[in-house]
Amino acid sequence: MTRVFIAAASAAARLALRDRLDVPGVEIVGEGLGLEAAPTWTDVVVLDGARALARPAATVAADDRLPAVVALTDDDRLARTLGELPLRGWAIIGREASAGELRAAVTAAAEGLVAVPASRAGRVLGRPAAPAAPDRDGLPEPLTAREREVLDLLGQGLSNRRIAERLRISEHTAKFHVASVLGKLGAATRAEAVSCGIRRGLITL
Repeated sequence: MTRVFIAAASAAARLALRDRLDVPGVEIVGEGLGLEAAPTWTDVVVLDGARALARPAATVAADDRLPAVVALTDDDRLARTLGELPLRGWAIIGREASAGELRAAVTAAAEGLVAVPASRAGRVLGRPAAPAAPDRDGLPEPLTAREREVLDLLGQGLSNRRIAERLRISEHTAKFHVASVLGKLGAATRAEAVSCGIRRGLITL
């Protein structure tokens, strides 16, 4: 059972957090305005925004035992403060995070981990987020079978109209596929897309 204390400036915010944490395995042991109000037996303090982290770092650091902290904030700067405190673990999630994300953050922090959304990892932890894994052609998003056909026809110098006729699709659909191919290859022009396709071995002229 994870014992959770809720810290928020308003009663409405505390009630909302209580509802989102009303799940098996979580026991709400109290609520208040800030971290300093949490009982000593608390496992995790859920903070609604930076204001709930009221005590100076020096005062908090003097405590014999500190709980983990989950902060709901859109301000990445709070990570530095949390990182300087002797916390069991900590997590930062957005104010609009889902109930599932909140519960996952509570579980991670209680286990002594540091957790942040992947989209904020670079800013919060001070290093770039992991790039998307490329497919076998070296593209973050692979071309579909139809897009490969379109790229091959681009290599033959066909217009959107001729591509549509060859593939028996509408010209509008052909134009859509051409735009998608250019986007996935990071090309600004049809010629650049063909050049990129040749370099990657996607087409052979």
